[in-house]
Amino acid sequence: MNLLSSARERAHVEIPRYVPGGNECALFEMAWTRQLPLLLKGPTGCGKTRFVSHMATRLGLPLSTVSCHDDLAAADLTGRYLLKGGDTVWVDGPLTKAVRDGGICYLDEIVEARKDVAVVLHPLTDDRRILPLERTGENLAAPPGFMLVVSYNPGYQNLLKALKPSTKQRFVSIEFGFLPKAQEIAVVSLESGLDEARVAPLVELARRLRQLKDQDIEEGVSTRLLVYCATLIDSGMPVREAVRAAMIEPLTDDQDVKAALLEVATGVIA
Repeated sequence: MNLLSSARERAHVEIPRYVPGGNECALFEMAWTRQLPLLLKGPTGCGKTRFVSHMATRLGLPLSTVSCHDDLAAADLTGRYLLKGGDTVWVDGPLTKAVRDGGICYLDEIVEARKDVAVVLHPLTDDRRILPLERTGENLAAPPGFMLVVSYNPGYQNLLKALKPSTKQRFVSIEFGFLPKAQEIAVVSLESGLDEARVAPLVELARRLRQLKDQDIEEGVSTRLLVYCATLIDSGMPVREAVRAAMIEPLTDDQDVKAALLEVATGVIA
């Protein structure tokens, strides 16, 4: 029995819903089977995290997700010595635990972490597939069932927070975007319970607001926000109020910009 079929036999829980936009599911399976690290890039709320959850469940693999932030250091991933009951004991971090036990370690928004994190990842993302733990003197060899997945949003990158080319080239990469209109309508309807006819103008509004990215707003309306908006409407909230709460307010704090976005919305959802 090969590695892939064995993992599938262990998957007995409900698989999180995910609608593929291309060949990403097949690519993920190939990367995991052949022990290749994977990089996901795309805008906020386009389904990257849902995709990883979907694939982990589909393959029957444990999933450890780490949301990276400015203060996340290498030690937060690898582990550290802690005092317990008067004794000093080593406690594995989520990356070390995944390397020891197998499964997927997913580092969300990797560019937000401190720069020493990339140094720790490098030996895991080449042919060595090892995790050196200087504090314990161990060189952990990743088992065949371990996979490293990282993600980031290229739209938020700047000179201080950018993934170096030397790091990018250690990963197989998948670029994510928003689904075609008809598919996005179907997904939002399925997730929220709102019928497709009422979802359609919301998706059209989101597509128009996305065209304003990097002009009046930093980021466009995510599919996640669309689901929130449709869910509020399905719960009985008036459309205009739901649009303001879920599609306008999260995008900007500028009152003039909000007024302009609401004007765009009025022309679409009236």
